[in-house]
Amino acid sequence: MAKVVAKTGIAVGKNRGHVTTKRAIPASKQTGKSKNRPKGVQVVKDIVREVCGFAPYERRLQELLKVGKEKRALKLAKSKLGSHKRAKAKREEMSSVLRSMRAK
Repeated sequence: MAKVVAKTGIAVGKNRGHVTTKRAIPASKQTGKSKNRPKGVQVVKDIVREVCGFAPYERRLQELLKVGKEKRALKLAKSKLGSHKRAKAKREEMSSVLRSMRAK
């Protein structure tokens, strides 16, 4: 990582650039996004899932996971959700749903 040196205000040289003061970042912002959702949100999500069931692409994901095609399930989830991180989370969620179904 490069060493941060104070700007001099001169247009040329190693420390070139406009002189600025760094703002202190609050501690709450430094750790990144938190996943501590309010309890009510989770209750509402559970009720919606209970009433509506799974989306068609989620049912297809479950079928792929039952057969053992995890990579194909990840590709499908990625195409539907847009990012690799969201796809991995959805695949994990669907596999945990399948595990809980098997347990019952």
